[in-house]
Amino acid sequence: MRTQVAIIGAGPAGLLLGQLLHKAGIEATIVEQRSPEYVLGRIRAGVLEQGTVNLIDQVGAGARMHAEGLIHDGTLIEVGGERHHISFKGLTGKTVMIYGQTEVTRDLMDARIACGAQSIYEATEVRLHNIATDAPYVTFIKEGAAARIDCNIIAGCDGFHGVSRPSIPHDRIQAFERIYPFGWLGILVDKPPIADELIYVNHPRGFALCSMRSLTRSRYYLQAPLDERLEDWPDERFWQELKNRLNPEIARKLQTGPSIEKSIAPLRSFVAEPMRYGRLFLAGDAAHIVPPTGAKGLNLAASDVFYLAETLDDFFNRRRADALDHYSARALSRVWKAERFSWWMTQLLHRFTEARPFDARIQAAELGYLVSSKAAMTALAENYVGLPY
Repeated sequence: MRTQVAIIGAGPAGLLLGQLLHKAGIEATIVEQRSPEYVLGRIRAGVLEQGTVNLIDQVGAGARMHAEGLIHDGTLIEVGGERHHISFKGLTGKTVMIYGQTEVTRDLMDARIACGAQSIYEATEVRLHNIATDAPYVTFIKEGAAARIDCNIIAGCDGFHGVSRPSIPHDRIQAFERIYPFGWLGILVDKPPIADELIYVNHPRGFALCSMRSLTRSRYYLQAPLDERLEDWPDERFWQELKNRLNPEIARKLQTGPSIEKSIAPLRSFVAEPMRYGRLFLAGDAAHIVPPTGAKGLNLAASDVFYLAETLDDFFNRRRADALDHYSARALSRVWKAERFSWWMTQLLHRFTEARPFDARIQAAELGYLVSSKAAMTALAENYVGLPY
């Protein structure tokens, strides 16, 4: 078969790119190794920047998001048992939307079905070929039969463990990485959230985050060592440890219940440069990973897709071959700013076992400055709601 753009991966990045290209009159086929049910079963982030909201609206997939999503004007940071409010709207005039990534994916899937664009699920043994030439192609196995897609461009939106990034020769790509010495133990529960906005907690026992997916579903996280095992964390232990890290007044408002999902996620910062090799373009987690502290993962994928859609619109519709040369630099400029912010938030709020007394004092001073300075709070708010594309 033949298409203009072969998109590898049917997560939100691949689906959003597919819809933007459809709007631009560019034919794109999505190839995904998993089933739609598996893709929708992934539990991921739920904070959307205004830029991400705008892109979802642009492709006509925002109706349910606006009906069910929650607008947050700010966030709470708890330090030493005291809560401090940072007003995004008051400091920047912008807000964020709480709406689960699973729901974003579902809405984009429905939009793609509605427009009749092609998505191939359960495609195994996906391979990319001739990516350094102007005639790349993709091969895979579907229902036991070999298949091939010839195309002009391949968009690698298949995540950190996908096939796209490893398809680039090792000497043509460079990786920058930091592995953090802890993870996030997360629990999802069908109970109302503990507060109207997210609460980030710096505590001697470790970081905690009180988040939400809706008015009836909450998501909570605890900083935990990487060698922790889920079987050692029954729900009762999780709830007690969360209460230990919260201000007693707010802890009394916590509604507990049986977990419907529980996981431990390691934290890392990762960037691969460049984000283009020949006719292969990387977007989202295929090119970079951020620790979840700054709520940037999905949003950074959306900005990549924005730049890539513009690039491909120029290439196909305006016959500008040189447009392909600028994608990586444009995307990476914003990527590194988001990496910096996510790293800073992680350093600010977590406990590092290897930290020296000097490091602990610096963290305390940084937190004290943040909650007492309008300029510092504005910098946090500006980055949290999303830097301009």
